[in-house]
Amino acid sequence: MTFAQIKLCTEADYYHLPEDVRAELIDGKLIYNQAAPSRIHQAILMELSGTIRDYLKRKGGACRVYPAPFAVKLKRDRETIVEPDISVICDRNKLTDRGCTGAPDWIIEIVSPSNSSHDYILKLNLYADAGVREYWIVDPARESVFVYYLEQEHFKAEAHTFQDNIKVNIYDDLYIDFAGLEL
Repeated sequence: MTFAQIKLCTEADYYHLPEDVRAELIDGKLIYNQAAPSRIHQAILMELSGTIRDYLKRKGGACRVYPAPFAVKLKRDRETIVEPDISVICDRNKLTDRGCTGAPDWIIEIVSPSNSSHDYILKLNLYADAGVREYWIVDPARESVFVYYLEQEHFKAEAHTFQDNIKVNIYDDLYIDFAGLEL
C-alpha cells in the first residue's frame, strides 16, 4: 500500500507566488487569504496603524509600524511566513527588503468571520512560540479586543470592548481609546 505524499512548500515557493495572491506559509503549508477585507476591518487597520505611527513618531526611537501586507518570518529555522494585519518591530536588525525575520514586538490581527480560529488559535500559538511580546486580537463582530502579552515566558490575557481605553503593555504610556476611533 502506498500513501499519498504531501508536498510541503518552502520560503522560495511563498516568494514566487503572483503579486496579486495573498497567502501565508505555516509549517510548510500555504494558506490562501481569499476574501477581501471588510470596510470595518480596513477602518480599524487604518485607525490603529495611524495611532501607533503617531505615537512612535512622537517618542522617537527604533520602533516602526507596518500594516499588511507585510511578510513576517517568525523563526529562521521554520517554514512559516505570516502577514499580520499590523506589526510593530523595534529591532531594525530584523527588517529585510522582504519584511521581517524574527518575532515582532507587537502584532495585531483583525478577525474576519471566515478565519476566526486562525487568529484565536493557530496564530496565538505561533506568536507565543516565536516570542512575540504582545498580541492583540481585534474582533469587529463582537466589538472585543483580546490582549495577550508575555509575562515570564507565558502570555497573560485580558479582555476588552470597543468602549475601553486599552493599555499597550510594551510601552509605559500608550493607551488606545477604542471609543475614540473613527470606525
